[in-house]
This record gives sequence, C-alpha cells and structure tokens, in this order.
Amino acid sequence: MNPNKALWEKGDFTRIAETMRESGAELVAKIGIKKNQDVLDLGCGDGTTAIPSAKLGANVLGVDIARNLVEAGNIRAKNEGLNNIVFKEGDATDLNELKDQSFDISMSIFGAMFATKPFDVAKEMVRVTRPGGKVIMGNWIPGDPTLIAQILKISSEYTPPPPEGFVSPMLWGIEDNVIERFTNAGVPKENISFERDTFTFEAAFPPSDWLNNLKNYYGPTMNAFEAAEQNGKASELYAKLEELVQRQNTSNENSTSIPATFLRVTVSV
Repeated sequence: MNPNKALWEKGDFTRIAETMRESGAELVAKIGIKKNQDVLDLGCGDGTTAIPSAKLGANVLGVDIARNLVEAGNIRAKNEGLNNIVFKEGDATDLNELKDQSFDISMSIFGAMFATKPFDVAKEMVRVTRPGGKVIMGNWIPGDPTLIAQILKISSEYTPPPPEGFVSPMLWGIEDNVIERFTNAGVPKENISFERDTFTFEAAFPPSDWLNNLKNYYGPTMNAFEAAEQNGKASELYAKLEELVQRQNTSNENSTSIPATFLRVTVSV
C-alpha cells in the first residue's frame, strides 16, 4: 500500500477534524468562494473546507487518499442534504482522472502538503485550474511556535529517521519552496502571494481529551507513540505534548481553544 495512504487511513482523522469546523468555515469565507463556482478540495479529509464551500453554493469535488475519510465526507454531505458535493479517493500527485482547466478554485488546506512529490502536486493543482482561477493552500510552518508545528516537531523526535529521499511536508510552509514549486509548474513568481493566518482547534472538552484523540486517532502522532513505546519513552512524549496543549489553550480548563499559525498561499493561474 502507498505509505501515505496507510498513514491517513491508520487512525480516524474525523476525531480531530470535528474540532476544526468553525475555522474551516471561516477560511472558506475569506477565500471568497461563490455560488456556482467549480471547486476542488484536495486532501479534503471529511470536508472541513469542502462542505462549507458547498453550503455557499459551489460545485465541490473533494479528493482524499484515505478511503475512510472519503466515506466520512460523503456521509456528512448526505446528512447535510447537499447534492452539489462529491468525495472521491485520489492522490494529489496524480489527478489523472481530472481534466485540464476544470476548476475555478483548487484548494488544499493541510492536505496536499503531506503528499509525496511536491513538484507533481503543484503541477497537478495548476493543471486542473482554469485560467483566471486560483490555487489556495494552507500549510503548516516549520519551526513555528504554535500548536501543530510543535506537535509535529516533538513527534519527529521519537520516530525513526525517514527513508532516503523523503521530502518533509513542512517545506510547504517556506515561501521560497512554494515559489520554486509553482514557478516550475509554469506560474510567474508575481502571481504567488502569502499571508500568515490562524486556524483554531475548538472543543467542548478539556485539552487533555483533545490530546488523547490526537494520540489515538492522528496517524503521525500514532506512529510517534508506537516508536516511543518500543523505546520506553511513551510517557515522556505524552508529557511533552500535554505541556504544549495545556500551555497553548486559551480557553478554560474544561474546554479547548488552541490557535495554530499557518501559511496561506494564493496562486493566480
């Protein structure tokens, strides 16, 4: 199996995505998605940004590598009574089933950044976007002091070294790398812009419960705990992550509200 597919099917990302709904809707509103636009959401999960886009009247295709998340997205869409959105399995590095210039907006919020072959990801997103349309990405930033970058940084300290040739997904959070990838796909540098933005994880339960969901259902963290367990360091890893989420929680002790900074990329095609 594709290792990336295995990673995202391993747990149940919907448990984390449930705490991302509000920020997902807010981000879609900022992007300015309009009724009757054709929108691709790549690495869409169970629809954190895809479903709000459909609610605004766009015709949405959600593509994700994880079968379980695609199934969850289609269930959510059905429960919402939306007939203008479909979720399908697919790989961000090879969208061969999608025709050139099919979408007004091609977006990927914390999704395609985890795919292998980042130059192929950029090429495919540009290829399926119509002239005058936009590619939008939300990418975590390496070394950023806020939540997700720190979770991934701490987790990486406990996992085995990646295989030779591995390209860190966090490089999508560096502007020069993003420029290189999209200019290689034929986009002029001046058509690429950046903005720091914030995604907030919100839950009506304590940060410790949010962390337990991360430990039990989020593929990268699950892998980190499995490796740490083998080395007798699982409790050490948990303590570091618990200190992080407790410190960054801006709500009271019985609920969770943790902001995370990301790089919002806008590419005019």
